[in-house]
Amino acid sequence: MKTIRKVLALVLALCMVLALAACSSGTPDPTKAPDPTKEPATTQTDAPDPGTDMADAITLWTYPIGNWGQEAEVKKMTDAFTEATGIKVTVEYLAYADGDDKVNSALSGGGAPDLIMEGPERLVANWGDNGHMVDLSDLFDANDKAEINAVSEGVMNACTHTSGAIYEYPLVMTAHCMAINKTAFEEAGALEYVDLEKHTWTTENFIKAVEALYAKYGETVGAVYCAGQGGDQGTRALVNNLYGGTFTNAEHTAYTWDDPLNVKALEQLRDMDGIAFDASLAGGDEIAKFYQGVLKMAFCWNIAQQLNPNGANTGAEKTVTGDDIEFMAFPSEDGTAKLQGGIWGFGIFDSKDAGRIAAAKEFIKFMCDSEHTVDAVKTANYFAVRTKAGEGTDLSNIWADNEIMAEYNVLMPMLGDYYQVTTNWAQARTSWWTMLQKVGEGADVAEVVAQYAKEAIGG
Repeated sequence: MKTIRKVLALVLALCMVLALAACSSGTPDPTKAPDPTKEPATTQTDAPDPGTDMADAITLWTYPIGNWGQEAEVKKMTDAFTEATGIKVTVEYLAYADGDDKVNSALSGGGAPDLIMEGPERLVANWGDNGHMVDLSDLFDANDKAEINAVSEGVMNACTHTSGAIYEYPLVMTAHCMAINKTAFEEAGALEYVDLEKHTWTTENFIKAVEALYAKYGETVGAVYCAGQGGDQGTRALVNNLYGGTFTNAEHTAYTWDDPLNVKALEQLRDMDGIAFDASLAGGDEIAKFYQGVLKMAFCWNIAQQLNPNGANTGAEKTVTGDDIEFMAFPSEDGTAKLQGGIWGFGIFDSKDAGRIAAAKEFIKFMCDSEHTVDAVKTANYFAVRTKAGEGTDLSNIWADNEIMAEYNVLMPMLGDYYQVTTNWAQARTSWWTMLQKVGEGADVAEVVAQYAKEAIGG
């Protein structure tokens, strides 16, 4: 039967092509933007092309995004999908330490998975930019985009390549932040410098707090970690927010961290007793030191740690947990931070197999735009990127019964530009932590910042 259907589909497709050719005076240029004076055609995207036989099995590789990194939790989602569609899903769980290498090797060897779950910096700026991803534009209608834009217009921009192709279907997002050891701050008389209701503080009060903590403990209380790129969103946000510097231009075509305001911030941090540039620590190592009580603040933090500190998998013996920890926006001159965001969703590797691609699209719509989206979002332990899904499933209050998530939501309006899709992003991350090491070694800040900002863009 499958063979007959394929033949019929081929005949039908050929007839349609001939009919279109007879009615057309030329071949449309796919690189040109649609004519705004013409009424766009409406396409039903919830179901695959009826001329395509969907594959009955697909593969998903996922980075550890909340409980999407936990086999037992993911199985609940894939079992529900299989029950609804008959399509089986084989899952492989990636670690950030070597996940990129595994994916790149699979791409080189022709063994890439059908689906990948991660963020735009990989799906759009890396694998999409290198031609490995399927354009998912046909999965979005005007209503989908409106529901996403109602939460943050930056999400669709981040998931869209400069070519106009959409390489990621977003599911969840969060704001990265920092954390403080409330007990240590209290003992040092530094709690007066933070606003625990709004979870904000000014640059001036940050400096005063560090001074108070150092006076109390006489040791490093905060680390500008720079052993590698792990958790680098924290160090970027710290530096940018202190005096209002930027990391990239608005067009995401150049790096601007040689901004004099960033130079001022780096000089301030390096000259502070109690703050150390530590080339032995990456983000996860810093979190471990924070849990152990060695550091009194952590610059690598988000809701995943706040919900379940043990989920950080640092291996540290934790003495700082629960009520000891307060999440905080990064300090800024006026107390209003621009936070780094995280966006996670699904992309499809281009296998050239229409059946597998159709099945993968079915998976994405099931997880990201149906009544099942509530469960998919909760599995990730982050915030939904849209207000509604499917035919009216409300996503706006799914965390109403979770006190921590409800409180953390105060940070979401502080989300800044999602610049992780800037040209040459992989090199930029390496250049950033290498630059931090040089600053910590005593190099002239303005010179070393200019050098590595230029290197980041390939200069």
